[in-house]
Amino acid sequence: MQRTDLKLHLKKLLVSELNLAGRDPAALDDDAPLFGDGGLGLDSLDALQVAMLMEERFGVRVPEGDEARPIFRSVRSLAEFVEQNAEGRNSEG
Repeated sequence: MQRTDLKLHLKKLLVSELNLAGRDPAALDDDAPLFGDGGLGLDSLDALQVAMLMEERFGVRVPEGDEARPIFRSVRSLAEFVEQNAEGRNSEG
């Protein structure tokens, strides 16, 4: 999957799975913060749900604690993490 497609796929998942009603996935900024003001405004429960989605949909396990912070910075960082950690899995059946 191309990175552009992956980012849009992630945005669609975030909007649908986190019940972000009224948000247009295509309009979400790739670099906007996922947490706090100025971004999607996600919270710690959302982070847990996103981590579970990443494992279910892409087969990648998100580390816990401080290691996860840079991964959850933005849609772009989520996509980069998936790309880097799912590479070997893409060629498997």
